[in-house]
Amino acid sequence: MSPIEVHHVVEGNRSGPTVVLSNSLGTSLRMWDAQVPRLASGHRVVRYDSRGHGRSPVPRGPYTIELLADDLIALLDRLDVERAHLVGLSLGGMVAISVAAERPDRVASLALLATSARLGPEQMWIDRAHTARTQGMAVLGGSVVERWFTPRFRAEQRDEVAAMQKMVESTPAEGYAAACEAIRHMDLRERLASIMAPTIAIAGAEDPVTTPEHLRLIADAIPGARLEIVDGAAHLLNVEEQGPVTALLLEHLSDAEEAASAGR
Repeated sequence: MSPIEVHHVVEGNRSGPTVVLSNSLGTSLRMWDAQVPRLASGHRVVRYDSRGHGRSPVPRGPYTIELLADDLIALLDRLDVERAHLVGLSLGGMVAISVAAERPDRVASLALLATSARLGPEQMWIDRAHTARTQGMAVLGGSVVERWFTPRFRAEQRDEVAAMQKMVESTPAEGYAAACEAIRHMDLRERLASIMAPTIAIAGAEDPVTTPEHLRLIADAIPGARLEIVDGAAHLLNVEEQGPVTALLLEHLSDAEEAASAGR
């Protein structure tokens, strides 16, 4: 299967370094709304909808993480971006790892949020893909946002949680199911040690999906990688703890750009 032209938007400082934000399973590029204003002040910010999500095309599956990575590389090519800082959460982080391992020349740095190099059990992904295809996304929305946010956030930010649930339920069922199959077959653990890009791994302390141990494994395997654990956050930590997560991203980008300019 060939790369597709994913839906994307470009914002911010068009002459600044490019930062690409890659979305999680069951979301669209709108999941990054809280990060864009601060990132865009000094960077060219590219957001896109992964294959099968948001406003991107929905080819029939199966998908693979490598195919989703090819979509991202094709987007960089269309935008004439030689190298970019890649920021990915969950599925987006898996895609970013794959790009960094396969095409290190295209990656200036990595920020990996609430993600994993291997996320089982396989049966969970089989069941979820089957449910999406046979019963539709409305059946999945409520249970998904329960995993995404802490009980405190769900009680205090009902409108935000409802908006995110609507985003899940609006995701094309085939796109969601095919992405579940990509995660089911993914195993990037052996690729981590080859990654040389400056990397930060950010975990939500209360994430029941990609627990901090998943991010610790990534940080331990990628040479020089840094691990940060955000208190009070579950899986969609960039939404739940917007300020701390955005601050960590800005600090990471600044460090990576300073190291590059110094030739380190």
